[in-house]
Amino acid sequence: MKKLFAKAFLGICALGTSTMAFAQAAASAAPAAEGSGFHQALKIKFIEGGVQFMTVIAILLILGLAFCLERVIYLSLAEVDTHKLLKKVEDALDKGDVEGAKAVARDTRGPIASIVYQGLMRIDQGVDIVEKAVVSYGGVQSGLLEKNFSWIGLFIALAPSVGFLGTVVGMVMAFDDIERAGDISPTVVAGGMKVALITTVGGLIVALILQVFYNYLLSKLETILNQMEDASISLIDIVLKYTYKYNNK
Repeated sequence: MKKLFAKAFLGICALGTSTMAFAQAAASAAPAAEGSGFHQALKIKFIEGGVQFMTVIAILLILGLAFCLERVIYLSLAEVDTHKLLKKVEDALDKGDVEGAKAVARDTRGPIASIVYQGLMRIDQGVDIVEKAVVSYGGVQSGLLEKNFSWIGLFIALAPSVGFLGTVVGMVMAFDDIERAGDISPTVVAGGMKVALITTVGGLIVALILQVFYNYLLSKLETILNQMEDASISLIDIVLKYTYKYNNK
């Protein structure tokens, strides 16, 4: 039964095949005596928890952290001094220099500058068209900012689920050992129970780590979205001022 569960799970988690092979090699090379350092103790617990399940949990942690790091970098690059940007745009429009205002927005990185640029591209078509362009392109930029958040949420959900699956398999292993030995002594059930407990702990730790990053990313995302909304309203006011000043001469 142990081989049946292992083969079925390995078939689902083909992504972790090479990593599992490495972990199995580490298991065969690990000393029988208990290590003294944290790294050694962690390696022993990883092996004792079951190579198949702990490897999948480790892969989920690595992939989740990779997506989190990508979002941290992207959202950090998306941040910009909104007031400074709009002030430069407003100063250029006050002078009637529409191309200069476009250049300011074009040369500034981030989704807010992109929204401002899209609005300025249609400044001669009227305020209503500018507002529609800002709203439409704002939706596009919001989607780009939220990209990969669903994957991080998936890894947060999968990590404890894989841990609980390891718990179930470990319990089945424990009962199989009891059935074969005809005894319920601690030495008989210790192996299965160890798998059951360690995989659950591993899955929960991974989920907690990723959840912290996820909440941090959500806070950054909300801040940028609020800045986008505020910049959009301010841009419409600036365009109205420009239109009233230069179209009513």
